[in-house]
Amino acid sequence: MRFDPPLLEGRLIRRYQRFLVDVETSDGVLTAHCPNTGSMQGCLVPGSRVGVSPASNPARELAWTWELVETAPGVVVGVHTGRSNALVREALEAGLLPELVAYGRVRPEVRYGQGSRVDFLLQQAGLPDCYLEVKNVTAAVAGRVAAFPDAVTERGRRHLEEMAAMVAAGQRAVLVFCVQREDVDRVRPADEIDPAYGRALREAVRQGVEVRALRAEISPQEIRLVHCITVDLM
Repeated sequence: MRFDPPLLEGRLIRRYQRFLVDVETSDGVLTAHCPNTGSMQGCLVPGSRVGVSPASNPARELAWTWELVETAPGVVVGVHTGRSNALVREALEAGLLPELVAYGRVRPEVRYGQGSRVDFLLQQAGLPDCYLEVKNVTAAVAGRVAAFPDAVTERGRRHLEEMAAMVAAGQRAVLVFCVQREDVDRVRPADEIDPAYGRALREAVRQGVEVRALRAEISPQEIRLVHCITVDLM
């Protein structure tokens, strides 16, 4: 996924009201949309280098969207959770998940369960339907380990239950962690933040839900998912 037009670079001043972020640029201070509703653990240090993209709709109230933040020298994190589905779809089309390449049809945002929408429904004649859910990962802990979630997520737990129900009904369900940072080699449930999610994830795996993690390479020009990394459920 390339940034076109290029990102505008600045320095983080503050994030507030969940959806707003002030950025100091060479042309002055601007307020951008923050497309991440989580706690953004480790991504909110004032003075950090950030990248913002211009809005495609000139009539939008906020003309800029926060995309990247440098959390440490050379460590860039993609904070735009709305990019994760497109990144995973690109990875699917590139064959980065070889166990799913047999599926010829990819349908986004399909209703299922108790009023939910699955991110992708993969279909192919002769194969069980595959319900694929994407979760964006930005938080990391010591030892090159990423953690999800960064805030309590009842919605995430419900998705796991609904995916397990699809498996019980004879279908297939896959959870993909989209890791938008380069400095990690593993993903684990953040039990210290949401222990109920960790329990639900392990139970869903016991019931047949498959879990994968894809890590990005990030630059001011583009983000690409290019590495399969380990999901640690111990």
